[in-house]
Amino acid sequence: MGKKKVEHVVFDGMRTIKNKVNINQYNTQTKMKIMGQTDKQSVQQHPFPPLYDKDSKVLILGSFPSVKSREMKFFYGHPQNRFWKVIASIFDQENPTSIEEKKKLILDNNLALWDVIAECEISGSSDASIKNAKANDLSEIIKNSKIQKIIVNGKTAERLYIKYIEPATGIKAVVLPSTSPANAAWSLERLIDVWESEIKDKKCERKS
Repeated sequence: MGKKKVEHVVFDGMRTIKNKVNINQYNTQTKMKIMGQTDKQSVQQHPFPPLYDKDSKVLILGSFPSVKSREMKFFYGHPQNRFWKVIASIFDQENPTSIEEKKKLILDNNLALWDVIAECEISGSSDASIKNAKANDLSEIIKNSKIQKIIVNGKTAERLYIKYIEPATGIKAVVLPSTSPANAAWSLERLIDVWESEIKDKKCERKS
C-alpha cells in the first residue's frame, strides 16, 4: 500500500469518528431540548405564588418549575407532564386547559400547590442540575389553611424537601412517583391509581 493511500485511509477513519461524535452530541442536545434543558447554568427565582385557600387539606410540592412553567407562570406547564391528567382523573373531571380551570380543579378539591425551592442555580428544567438552592417557607400556607398532608411529586422533590423544609416543619411528606415525562416507567394509569390512594382518603374529602 502506497504512502498516499495509507494517509487517505487514516484520514477517512478519523472523519468517520468525528462524524460519530458530532451525531452523539446532536442526539444529546436534541434530548435536552425536548425536556426543556440546556447545558447553561443560571440563577432562577420562583416566578409565581402558591395556590391554596383556607379549605386546602393536601399540599402537593414539586421541586422547582420547569422552563415551560416559568414561562407560563403556573404549575406543571410542560405539555407532556401528566400532573393535570392525573388530578382530573382522580376527581372524574375533564382535563383542564386554562390556568383558571386548573386553579378551580385544585381549590374545589381541597388541594394546594407549591414547590420546595424558591431560588436556585439550574440548567433549563433539569432537577439533577439544581445547586445553591434556597427553600420556600411553608409556614404561611400551613397557618392559613387546613393542611393535613404534604405530598412531594417525585424523588427529587422528596430529597429537597427532606434537606431544606422538613427540619423547619417537622412534617414528613409522602413521596409519590413523578408525573414528569422523564418518568416513563410509570404509565398514566399506574400514576392515577397510586396518586388517588393518597389524595382520596378521609382527610381529603371534597367541598360540599
